[in-house]
Amino acid sequence: MENYSILNIETFRLPLRQKCTVVSANNITVSFGGFTLFNEINFMINENDRIGLVGKNGAGKSTLLKIFMGLQQPTSGNVSVPKNFSMGYLPQQMAVADGKTVIVETMTAFDQINELEARIENISNQLSLRTDYESDEYTALIEKLHEATERHHILGGNDKLGDTEKALWGLGFKRTDFDRPTSEFSGGWRMRIELAKILLTQPQLLLLDEPTNHLDIESIQWLEDYLKNYYGALILISHDRAFLDAVTNRTIEISMGKAYDYKVPYSTYVKLRKERKEQQLAAYENQRKMIEKTEEFIERFRYKASKANQVQSRIKQLDKLDILEIDEEDASKLNIKFPPAPRLGRDVFKAVNLSKIYGEHTVFSGVNLIVERGEKVALVGRNGEGKSTLSKIIVGEIPYEEGEAIVGYNVKIGYFAQNQDDLMEGDDTVYDVLDKVAVGDIRSKLRDILAAFLFKGEDIDKKVRVLSGGERSRLTMAKLMLEPYNLLVLDEPTNHMDMRSKDILKNALIAFDGTLIVVSHDREFLDGLVNKVYEFKDGMVKEHLGGIYEFLERRKLENLNELERKSELSKQIKEVKSNGYGQKNSEKKDIDRQLKKIELQIKDIENNITQLETEMAEMDDFLSRETPEMDFFEKYEKTKSTLTAEMDKWESLNERYEKLKG
Repeated sequence: MENYSILNIETFRLPLRQKCTVVSANNITVSFGGFTLFNEINFMINENDRIGLVGKNGAGKSTLLKIFMGLQQPTSGNVSVPKNFSMGYLPQQMAVADGKTVIVETMTAFDQINELEARIENISNQLSLRTDYESDEYTALIEKLHEATERHHILGGNDKLGDTEKALWGLGFKRTDFDRPTSEFSGGWRMRIELAKILLTQPQLLLLDEPTNHLDIESIQWLEDYLKNYYGALILISHDRAFLDAVTNRTIEISMGKAYDYKVPYSTYVKLRKERKEQQLAAYENQRKMIEKTEEFIERFRYKASKANQVQSRIKQLDKLDILEIDEEDASKLNIKFPPAPRLGRDVFKAVNLSKIYGEHTVFSGVNLIVERGEKVALVGRNGEGKSTLSKIIVGEIPYEEGEAIVGYNVKIGYFAQNQDDLMEGDDTVYDVLDKVAVGDIRSKLRDILAAFLFKGEDIDKKVRVLSGGERSRLTMAKLMLEPYNLLVLDEPTNHMDMRSKDILKNALIAFDGTLIVVSHDREFLDGLVNKVYEFKDGMVKEHLGGIYEFLERRKLENLNELERKSELSKQIKEVKSNGYGQKNSEKKDIDRQLKKIELQIKDIENNITQLETEMAEMDDFLSRETPEMDFFEKYEKTKSTLTAEMDKWESLNERYEKLKG
């Protein structure tokens, strides 16, 4: 099967465009119900700016993008946009089109180019029939032709089909998907179609609101590379630190109704922001002390006639004072912990030749994997490859067709899934959700748990039905804190969570003394959290030891090797086609020699694998009977790692053998 995720971004590079004029936000204020969301926000967007728009949930980031697109009007102020300036907008939720195939729907992105081509043809026909070369009308037609041709060049309409295919491949679609109706795809996949259309229109300013929410790791990397090479400007809202760092060169923070502009990428912004917060806090504390002293003076001398002028002066001073506010940091993340995990056996979950089939579609087959006590494991791969399906099988939510799915002895599972928040009653308050399931001493700590997940003050009295997606995710996660589990199965737990909530969760999971299986596409969240990765691809599941970035580096190398093998094979085929019979016969002999060499290599590796599997079986048997020394575990892990490497070699050689033989 073709691996489209390895396409080089250079194959989809945009044409060099003219410099774009500055766009500016001018004194934007948004107020409603006595609450001010923005207070006279000002900033400018220059050509090639890559802006990360950050701030906690509810700060107004999405609202600001809507104002830029003209979908929402500010209370006062405006956005200044040049004439004929193009913007492309991807919201978190949008109406997606149905009724066409994937390829046809995506190519509607070129409607403007098609109109331009028709206009160019029409103007050219008019010019060919005219002879009044010196007239104003002829000159006007020439100018219109030049303008349309220049715009056509900027939009890059020379290879519409090729560019469309490359965009769809990069975003995870297979060639077999291109002619399928869009109605057959989930909302997440149709959002990818909309993203592809926006990218293909090549606007001068891209406005992307959480574009990675519906993407897998490989598609995120493709989009990351694409945006690095994008010639227009970009405003990006994302809670993915790694993505922000890779793509942005400027960070605008929305906090307490104000905009703070940092001309640096996200990680550098975090450091500078800490310094600003410290300065803010110092100024805030100094002002509070000054106010206290002033109020003390006023109260002390309010009724003394000799001090009347001084008292009135200080009262006026306080009235004119611009009271400083600070966006307080939540320190509760330092205290959040999952309850201690109950004891359990060594094997927490084991799949033996496991298969899952929906109708005629095989999600995965012949899956063999073991999750052991204390391991923290990531399930990664393209959407639809079976990660969530396996999670549901583990927790017993859905059946399987073949093989075995064995949950270990005394395993108590805590499960988080994206649709679980729908199970909460809409009329319940945030506090009610926890109060209904809490028992024993933990009931006295419910407010502390809610505060740790950023529900404080009046927030705990909010009805579930009015909560945002991020708030619902945090509340569902808070429920997991109420009971002791030794296995947590978390399916995309960080979607719609802000940076602070993700930090709270990650720190708690690192400290968790049980076993973790997590489905996630967030590289920064997985980094330092997991020690094993299972990759779901083409109906199979492959084990990778190590962290997420080690896995991604290995996959990158595998993809490059695959490209080299394809290139070499393609070269051989071309040579066979272009040369005579004698040369064909020579090529056949050369391929036969390569096949024999690979056969010998495969045989040697199979012998190695047999020996290593025997050693692993002996060590497993010893582990079941004895308590070994530490050096035993080092040998055990080394043998296991060597066995995995040999299996990878065996798989690669067999793949090469089959291609050469074909």
